[in-house]
Amino acid sequence: MAHRKAGGTAKNLRDSNPKYLGTKLYAGEQAQEGSVLVRQRGTRILPGKNVGLGKDHTLFALKAGRVKFGTKRKQGFNNRILVKKTVSVL
Repeated sequence: MAHRKAGGTAKNLRDSNPKYLGTKLYAGEQAQEGSVLVRQRGTRILPGKNVGLGKDHTLFALKAGRVKFGTKRKQGFNNRILVKKTVSVL
């Protein structure tokens, strides 16, 4: 006779660590040189003036200044016009 209840395996107890993606400095805020503006997966937001693009698509300030968001019209590979967001430091 069993003295312990049969224990099954749980498949949903694992979880990944948070990646802390998103906008770190918003429009009108002051950015220091090298400060992170946006952490993203892929280039959802494009770099504008005085903004660099890291190898993990992180946007960071190349110069100190005020953050400004805008839009840019880009032509895709299928000749479709896409409106993409941009971030600049002025």
